[in-house]
Amino acid sequence: MALSSLDEFVILVVNQQDASSSSQDISISASEMASWNLSEILSYGRVKVRAHRTRQVFLEFLVFRFLCRLIQESSYFHGLLSGSFSESGLDHISVEWNPETFLNLLMFLYGYDIEITSSSFLPLFEAALYFGVEKLLSKCKSWLSVLALSNDTALPKLELSDLIQMWSFGLAHAGEFVPDLCVAYLAKNFMLVKSDKYFGNVPYELLMCCIKHSHLTVHSEMHLADALLVWLDTGRRMSDLSDSSQDNTINLMKQVRFSLLPLWFIAGRSKSHGFSKFADQSIELVTKLMKMPSTCLVDSLTDGPPTDLRVRLTEYSEILDLSGCPQLNEASLLLSILPNSYFANLSWRKSLKSFLKNPDDDERHQEQLSNRTLPILSFESVKEIDISKCQRLDYKAVIKCFSKSFPSLRKLRAAYLFNIKVSTMLELLQNFCELTEVDLTVDFAPIIPVQASVFYSGQGHCSLSNITRLTLEGRSDICDMELRSISRVCDSLCYLNIKGCALLSDSCIAYVIQRCKKLCSLIVCYTSFSENSILALCASISMTNEHMDSNSLASSLQMLHMSKCEGSSETSLLKLITQTQKMKSLCLRDTKVSDSVLCELPGSSLEALDISNTMISRMALARVISRNPNLKSLKARGCKNLLQLQVDGRTENSSPLFSGQEVFKCLSKGKGLEELEIGWGFSYFSLESLRPAASFLRVISVGLGASLGEDALKLLPSTCPLLESIVLYFQEISDSALTSILTSSKHLQELALSYCFGDISLQSFKFSMPNLRKLRLERVSRWMTNDDLLVLTQSCPNLTELSLVGCLHLNSDCQPIISAGWPGMISLHLEECGNITENGVASLYGCIALEDLLLRHNGSGIQKSFLLDATLKFPKLRLVSLDMCDAKEGGFDVPEEKEEGRSLSIVKISRCKSERCALGGGVAPDHRETLVMLWNGQNFTKTLLKQRL
Repeated sequence: MALSSLDEFVILVVNQQDASSSSQDISISASEMASWNLSEILSYGRVKVRAHRTRQVFLEFLVFRFLCRLIQESSYFHGLLSGSFSESGLDHISVEWNPETFLNLLMFLYGYDIEITSSSFLPLFEAALYFGVEKLLSKCKSWLSVLALSNDTALPKLELSDLIQMWSFGLAHAGEFVPDLCVAYLAKNFMLVKSDKYFGNVPYELLMCCIKHSHLTVHSEMHLADALLVWLDTGRRMSDLSDSSQDNTINLMKQVRFSLLPLWFIAGRSKSHGFSKFADQSIELVTKLMKMPSTCLVDSLTDGPPTDLRVRLTEYSEILDLSGCPQLNEASLLLSILPNSYFANLSWRKSLKSFLKNPDDDERHQEQLSNRTLPILSFESVKEIDISKCQRLDYKAVIKCFSKSFPSLRKLRAAYLFNIKVSTMLELLQNFCELTEVDLTVDFAPIIPVQASVFYSGQGHCSLSNITRLTLEGRSDICDMELRSISRVCDSLCYLNIKGCALLSDSCIAYVIQRCKKLCSLIVCYTSFSENSILALCASISMTNEHMDSNSLASSLQMLHMSKCEGSSETSLLKLITQTQKMKSLCLRDTKVSDSVLCELPGSSLEALDISNTMISRMALARVISRNPNLKSLKARGCKNLLQLQVDGRTENSSPLFSGQEVFKCLSKGKGLEELEIGWGFSYFSLESLRPAASFLRVISVGLGASLGEDALKLLPSTCPLLESIVLYFQEISDSALTSILTSSKHLQELALSYCFGDISLQSFKFSMPNLRKLRLERVSRWMTNDDLLVLTQSCPNLTELSLVGCLHLNSDCQPIISAGWPGMISLHLEECGNITENGVASLYGCIALEDLLLRHNGSGIQKSFLLDATLKFPKLRLVSLDMCDAKEGGFDVPEEKEEGRSLSIVKISRCKSERCALGGGVAPDHRETLVMLWNGQNFTKTLLKQRL
């Protein structure tokens, strides 16, 4: 019986290679494979698998192949088993392999399905390759192929560290298919892997193959360039000065299409080691393209596909981000959505120019023309497009192309484009069946302009019921008739943002509310929103006599922002607030809201509350906070009544429940506060009371009425380790406190010190702060000199926004320091800073990407033609603020007609009372009036205000 047993069974002994594992053995049977508990089995150091020899035919094959491999690969087994394969009848075969992988291999051979994952692919593939299991090799190949080539976003993702190992193993052992599929996967998922912590470990050869792959999918060329610069900086590759390393760097960066990069990115990265050689050439190229009409661009092209000018689009593209590229025109986009075969025809330039010259053709002619000459490709995966700040696009041509090439478009952002009119917008909306979100934000106009002329009347047959989110923020050119027309065709709106649409009447807003019965988010800040609109939100019967749902719209509201809407009575506000059971985000900033109104806020789902500059007391605020544990954002700056316990004018000092820190104790019981703006009543003890909720804070702004003190400021980094933004007004600060903040706040991106007092110096800013993007030093750095500013450019090399007020020792020599130190600057405010502009502003023109510029009381040397010159030198400039005191010739020439492709939208020129200004820089100027000039895409207006803006 014993001999029979030996002949009938074979035992595979799998030894655990991990020395830390148990030394005990476990015996399992192949016949009981269905009940194997792998987690228990793998806890043993050695696994013995008992298998039937004669019934398991493919196991004989495995043993045979395994013995052959042993003979070939091991001198020990070669000496033991060579000559005859009769030894394959041994009852014990020892295997040195990972037990989990080997057991999965056995299960697969016995017909069981095994799961392949990112971490298990390589072990299984290596085992299948080693033991010659072709079916498992095929399964592995199929699995990797699907991940690399499928459009299904629900598929599992490969870990980048695993992919790198797979690619390296494939090069060494597995022929071409594994490396090729790894490259394809990396190219398709580049946006995902570029932020992976292992991205810097990607081999140069793999990265280069990925960039050249036809499936390379990025949201924009900027994302690709940024990823390559990050890769170059990782591991200090740039410190390797060998010829091969330098060649690799150059070859890598040459793959970037520099003509498609935003100006601010090119300028901001001009000092980067891997980019510096290309920066000047790139700026020159982009500047040239900005001046080149579409037809001239086509004429300048050589034969063949113009690769360097084509936006990267693949079948996997979901987001197309072209924002901030004023050099792009309709020709650039057309070149990107035409197939390579189109450029094989020698007459392609003629047909393309014919289309570009006739964007106003009627629909039928245009359809025939495009079908005959422009075989536009369709990218059905594209869901989002951002063309903000692309001023040179001809939207009639672009709309036509977008509707053909992106039929599944759901979200369109076209912000800061004044040449888009409501009529153009509605024409655009009608061409997309799946479009649900549109953002047409422009700069917020500081005044109410004159009545705009009517330029669109709604068409009865138009239907845009698919649009659910519409943003018209700052659109001061939209009047009642336009918004009524929009509401009639977009009656499925759930989100509407009309902040700053100053021409709209209360009755018009009420009409829109009645029409759009699905509204749950409404942003009406700085509009005439008042009694009629509130009635419409609360009513069960609409003004058009149409019966509404039994529940009012107010009961469904989740977001209501009504800053500066002061026309509502307390009775109306109370009626509105009491019906907002589902409210998540409520903004009542600069309104007349009272305690009795706020205390009636029902529900417990509030996540964001803004009561800044209101008369709300701390008891009312504490009540609301205690009922809303999910509150993540609280803004309560300028609320003087937070100093005292008061309810509707009645002071109650006797209640022990609502102590001075009760508001903050209530906040500390929540699930984690992320944003806090506070003033009156906030102190060191308040910060202590906030723990542990403060550990989640990312943004903190402390204003007038608060008294943090040095100890509290020093506590900020440890109490709030995630802080990204710190804004301090009227606080006492010191070098030691500021040094603690700047050296310990690792995530800090914004720092603002305004009208603070104390003793700070340059010593606080001598530390490296590469993450800092925004810096405001207002009335806190009188000591700053040009040399100090130079140090600041070295400590904060990546600033994009800078505001300096009251730096009295600066002179005109600081202009080249700013231009050279921060060439990618987007916003620059300089006020009462010595004599910076005494000799003009020519040296600031190096900040080519500027969008927002304020120069006031810095020296009377600014040329009369500055505004005209600035629109040429700063092609993205939108906002300008000046002062007549700085005009060299007593005034400024103003471009009354907005030139095509220019982005300038708002100019503010202040004038001071001359007797105060004549006193010199030591006395704060007394502003008499401000001239505001506005280009809103429809017309040009001038308004003189008796105040400073």
